[in-house]
Amino acid sequence: MINQIITLKKDFAELRPLHKSDKGALLAIATDPEIWRFTPSRIHNEAELDQYLDNAFQMFEKNLRYPFVIRDLRTGAVAGSTSFGNYSAKDQRIEIGWTWLGRNFQGSGLNKLCKFLLLQYAFEELNCLRVELKTDFLNLQSRKAMRNIGFKEEGVLRSHTAMHDGRRRDTIYYSMLADEWEVVKEVL
Repeated sequence: MINQIITLKKDFAELRPLHKSDKGALLAIATDPEIWRFTPSRIHNEAELDQYLDNAFQMFEKNLRYPFVIRDLRTGAVAGSTSFGNYSAKDQRIEIGWTWLGRNFQGSGLNKLCKFLLLQYAFEELNCLRVELKTDFLNLQSRKAMRNIGFKEEGVLRSHTAMHDGRRRDTIYYSMLADEWEVVKEVL
């Protein structure tokens, strides 16, 4: 997928590769059940965080995912994680996903800056023509944020994903195309 170390910074946001040493900082924010309400996975304790991190590192080793830790430079605190995944060089597309932030960082503008950095890298460094995101159809906050950034709704895949609580999630897809990025970049 991506064969280099990527560190991205803008204003008060920093994305750097996820390391095993981030576990303690992530554990401090990850056990809030509200964070995982709309996600297929959950982290309620240290063992579940270990499983989450092991999965992220395994997917990285298989070249399927590039996980980042999110740091808020205003405080220096680790705020959460996000990833690139499902990269197709042939099709010139990539997905941004696996994103979660501690509740204290939600609504702070940090996620928007992170999306800007990831979009900029995808379109300007990887030369992608398409960037995809997806979320739970019921996650109205995430859906609104995606539209506010400039992503277009594409459609709903019904009963798409098994959730940690046994519910079957309807997943809604969003995308941004390279020619749309130039306009979005100016706005952001």
